[in-house]
Amino acid sequence: MTALTMRVDWARARGLRSRRLGLLLLALGVGVGAGLGAVAFRYMIEGLTHLFTGFSDYAGHPGAANPQLPALGRFFVVLTPVVAGLVYGPLVQRFAREARGHGVPEVMVAVARHGGRIRPQVALVKAVASALCIGGGGSVGREGPIVQIGSALGSTLGQSFKLDERRVTLLVACGAAGGISATFNAPLAGVFFAMELILRQWAAESFGMVVLSSVTASVIGRGVLGDSPFLVLPAFHVDHLAQYPLFALLGVLAGLVGVGFSRVLYAVEDACDWAWRGPEWLRPATGGLLLGLVLLVLPQMYGVGYPVLGRAVDGGYGIAFLLVLLVGKLVACSLTIGIGGSGGVFAPSLFVGAMAGAAFGEVVHSVAPTSGGSVGAYALIGMGAVFAGAARAPITAVVILFELTGEYSIILPLMLAIVLATGISQVVSRDTVYTRKLLRRGIDIDEPADAAVRRRPAAPFVTPAPAPLRVDDTLEAAAARFAAGTDAELPVVEADGRLHGTVTATDVVRALSAGDDTRVGALASPADPVPDTATVGDVLTALGHARSVVPVADASGAVVGWVRERDLLGTTGLGRG
Repeated sequence: MTALTMRVDWARARGLRSRRLGLLLLALGVGVGAGLGAVAFRYMIEGLTHLFTGFSDYAGHPGAANPQLPALGRFFVVLTPVVAGLVYGPLVQRFAREARGHGVPEVMVAVARHGGRIRPQVALVKAVASALCIGGGGSVGREGPIVQIGSALGSTLGQSFKLDERRVTLLVACGAAGGISATFNAPLAGVFFAMELILRQWAAESFGMVVLSSVTASVIGRGVLGDSPFLVLPAFHVDHLAQYPLFALLGVLAGLVGVGFSRVLYAVEDACDWAWRGPEWLRPATGGLLLGLVLLVLPQMYGVGYPVLGRAVDGGYGIAFLLVLLVGKLVACSLTIGIGGSGGVFAPSLFVGAMAGAAFGEVVHSVAPTSGGSVGAYALIGMGAVFAGAARAPITAVVILFELTGEYSIILPLMLAIVLATGISQVVSRDTVYTRKLLRRGIDIDEPADAAVRRRPAAPFVTPAPAPLRVDDTLEAAAARFAAGTDAELPVVEADGRLHGTVTATDVVRALSAGDDTRVGALASPADPVPDTATVGDVLTALGHARSVVPVADASGAVVGWVRERDLLGTTGLGRG
């Protein structure tokens, strides 16, 4: 090896290492930004909730009067969503319409279809709009917004440094992981959420970067907000092996509840779309009046509702009220999203799961009080299983419940229930609570990005074929035809007009240079035509076997034209099949 070659190889290796080091530093920076963003977002929610209600979390004081507005009594909750909607409605409409809704689907499609590109203003608009929505009574979670906020930070950083799409999407996932990690004090859940739902693929480099960002954000979150989990749960243990069939049954039921959660969410959104005829910026305020009436009847639905969830896990409610809370959360969360609110559906799915699991546990406890186990155990299993049924993210569901409890004994029953819930969800529904929003826009992130183009009819690309050569034409005559035209390939027909094949100018020139005196028919390559009903994908497949053109025939077999490779690929931007 020469000295010059060694210097070049060393320079390349140093450049490669520096790029990896640079990406490592960017992932670290995204983790810092996501952690600080999660802290600021949480303080914004608590501050606005206190401003609107007089309490840092009104769900823990349901029905109480606002100390600042004692004359209104408990009726002030009718107005808080209206006032909040008057502020965040115009904000979202004017600056970042993608900040509306629960956020995660927008990040998923940005990664799958847009190279991870998210507009920079989304982070700020999403933070303010979601904090106003939740602080004003919106019955949604904070994980969806912080995922979108962290992802927007990662995307902005990646685009600022002119990174390629693969690295930008990786930083988007780092932001999502950091946001989840700092919000729930669950660094493992942040990693698996990003890998399972955002990147949707596993690679060593990606995993390492996402872990770094998640750990960094979690350290910041713990340093500011404390080391306690967002929800204090009771100790978990399995008393009898006979409980496992009950956990399995709960997993099946929870899977159905998870699918139902998704269906109700979008059915209510459809109803709101159908009913609303005014300007979009006014929709959250007008719809907020309906949400306020729901909060008046069931104030436990105010905001995220962690105090209510915790009490249900502790066995603090009867069966009837647990079912009321379950239905109430479905309605309140769906209505919040439907009227144009901004917030996540992850926490609401945990809430619904806790209510379903606790109700199931109450029934079991009433039938078998000594061997059925505690109500809290079923509530915990229900939380993970309903989320798995709704989002179809079983690894994330297992990990986050394990991190919340810190109990290894939860793993076996939790895995059993979650895998059954996921299986049931796959059987009864094609989509999830996240992908359904995209499928309604015609975006299927589970299929290749060019699949929709490949399904298009090929008819618009069919052009009249040039006048054909005959099988008995001389090579000189063929060369003259190519010299007089612009086509690099011409059809060749039999004496009766049937298609024999195609011949290229290169073939003719090569044969003439070799002194060949054969006829054109001997040089022609077979070219089976595709039907005139063919799709773009069919033509691309045929191009893989032909050369630069594909003949097109009608139902009778007569050639009606052909598709040129340059026309098709130049218009669609696709490659050969």
